[in-house]
Amino acid sequence: MRLRDLADLPDLQLQPVVTPEHFDPTIRWVVTTDMLDPSRYLSGGELVLTGLMWRSGPEDSRTFVRAVSKAGIAALAASDGGVVPDDLVDACREYGLPLFRVPADIAFATVTESVVRQLSTARASDLSLVLDRHRRLVASAGPGGGLGPLLDMVSSDLGMRCWVVTSSGRVLAGSEDPPDTGYLAHEFMTSVRMPRYSQGQRVSIFAVDGEVTPRVVDWFVAFESDWQTWDAPRISLAEQLASIVAVERSRADDRLSGSGILAQEFVRSIVGGATATDILAQMHVIGLDIETRYAAVAVATSGETVRLGELRPLLREVLAPLEITVGVVDDEAFALVEAPTDRTDSIRRAVQALAPGLIGSGTSIGVSAPTAPADIRSAIEEARYARRLAERRGSDCSVVGHDELATLTILLANVPDDVRRMFTSRLLAPLVEYDDQHNSDLVETLSVYLDTNGAWTRCAEQLHMHVNSVRYRIQRIEELTGRDLSRLEDRIEFYLALRLR
Repeated sequence: MRLRDLADLPDLQLQPVVTPEHFDPTIRWVVTTDMLDPSRYLSGGELVLTGLMWRSGPEDSRTFVRAVSKAGIAALAASDGGVVPDDLVDACREYGLPLFRVPADIAFATVTESVVRQLSTARASDLSLVLDRHRRLVASAGPGGGLGPLLDMVSSDLGMRCWVVTSSGRVLAGSEDPPDTGYLAHEFMTSVRMPRYSQGQRVSIFAVDGEVTPRVVDWFVAFESDWQTWDAPRISLAEQLASIVAVERSRADDRLSGSGILAQEFVRSIVGGATATDILAQMHVIGLDIETRYAAVAVATSGETVRLGELRPLLREVLAPLEITVGVVDDEAFALVEAPTDRTDSIRRAVQALAPGLIGSGTSIGVSAPTAPADIRSAIEEARYARRLAERRGSDCSVVGHDELATLTILLANVPDDVRRMFTSRLLAPLVEYDDQHNSDLVETLSVYLDTNGAWTRCAEQLHMHVNSVRYRIQRIEELTGRDLSRLEDRIEFYLALRLR
């Protein structure tokens, strides 16, 4: 039963109060509640009836609507003696939740009975169609068939084009002339609810494995139509298609395949210290070309958005469509990819496209320089150092390439946190404290002074100050720290302390 059908039931006389544009979900059941937060008892798609017993003040309306919206209900029907308070109307508009007013002379039991009767009738008539389509879907997705025949059948059955797309916007299968899949991928990763209708592309998006898999590594099915106008059999067919594509997606994970196991052991042996001779011998076994150059890519996460088990598909999406060799060691995943030239820029672009799905993930990625097969172990180590430097930046996702690595930077990236804090505090704490108390910029002055190699005029120009003012500040720094900035040793220690902050 569609939401638009609710207002057409003559015996109920429900009056639409909030009607979000282009939102016509399917009603799957009816629930009556007077709890302020009934979300634990909701599974999505319900018409929720409430007599507003939970409302003790205007602020409760927003709490209630936020809870039921998060649970994914289809609509809200409310009445307190035939009245719907303005604060409830405002909250429903804020969350885009359809709201109906129940007339004072209509009992909630009457609404429930009428809607359930409509649902039962629709389900009985739809059952044979759903079962028939399910049999055809399974037959189309037989062994070795791939996604192409399956989507051809669905496209013909529904009378609309459809596509299977990854989180970065890559089209895996589907009709010709796809829409702007990069735009759809962004909507897929940022939408609160699924399915979603993209007004910009006039396409409906269904997540393939949305209940289990983070969207940044999931796939979606795009249909050239507004799902909110579909009948129940059509929605059921789309959901079945998404479920079958989810099975195909799981087949793409080669962790338990023979090649996947060999790749895992190959990467583990490199990280464990395999010799160049051993590496070349293993490359022969797993079929890697020993006449080309390779780059290593390391990735790890510190947040909850992307878990350890999802690093492999994340790497595959970042490096797609290239063939890669992937392995996970401890809390890091590593990939080897053919790299006749530097891959860093292309990886940064791919990560930028996936950025909306990496919010809160604390993803850090390191990329090595292209190297000969005999030097792959060094490439892995370089990628690990780069990744640790990326992790220090503390952003949702950071990529560090080999071009950002210098010998000193590599050393600093591996300094333990307790040593880092002790060293920087010993040298810089007096300056930080002085700046806080006097609203001065001694730390910045020191940094610019060292970056300009102690050149008074250049330092003054960068700070937009007179040279005498710079001299005074440097003298004050020396007095507070007991150091002499004319000595190379003291300059180096200050330089290190500023880099370790």
